[in-house]
Amino acid sequence: MQSTELDPTLSQTLDAAGKAGIKLVIGNKNYSSWSMRPWVAMTAFGIPFEEVRIALGKPETSSMIAQHSSAGRVPVLVAGQTTVWDSLAICEYLAEQFPDKGLWPHDAEARAIARSICAEMHSGFTGLRNAMWMNIRASFPGKGRTPDSQADIARICEIWEDCLARSGPHHFLFGDFSIADAYYAPVVMRFRTYGVWLPPALQAYVDRVVAHPAVAKWIDGALKETERLEKYDSYPD
Repeated sequence: MQSTELDPTLSQTLDAAGKAGIKLVIGNKNYSSWSMRPWVAMTAFGIPFEEVRIALGKPETSSMIAQHSSAGRVPVLVAGQTTVWDSLAICEYLAEQFPDKGLWPHDAEARAIARSICAEMHSGFTGLRNAMWMNIRASFPGKGRTPDSQADIARICEIWEDCLARSGPHHFLFGDFSIADAYYAPVVMRFRTYGVWLPPALQAYVDRVVAHPAVAKWIDGALKETERLEKYDSYPD
């Protein structure tokens, strides 16, 4: 059951600061797909937060992340005395703390499916992750087409087709933009970078995601970054 009240600690922070008083610790916008998910969700739903960006792949990266979470990974959400790490846990926490925002679909069946496809993305699609890493600034058309990544692409297309058949051809996965769309936004970035061909209806969905103001703002931030991670900036022949 969703909470109908804000966490007391977060509520006190809201009263004291006049805003959400939340910190979201992220990695590079160009590379960090896990960071993209809660950042896009919070931005899309108007949840104010302070962005703490830690450049990945530097000698001080681990120690800087450790100042916020002993898990040693981004993203990390800090709200008052509460620290939440892991992108899916962050999204669930936000949905509980801001029930009126409608981060998940309102319909119970749709909400169950949305949670299922987010969990599937969270725990699976390793073929896609390993062969087609996120690099928004790059262009690797035709690269990364391993049997495992191709199977993952086919499964993602199946998920999108099923969701769009329910919500309508001109909507997001569950009608209005939701956590599910934020969760698959990094996949949209990968499909663009690697030039993945999609059926027209799915390409139109990709275009809608890219045009969403929260996603567009993340992309703009990624394009303005200057750090480079060499292992992600070239693709071996």
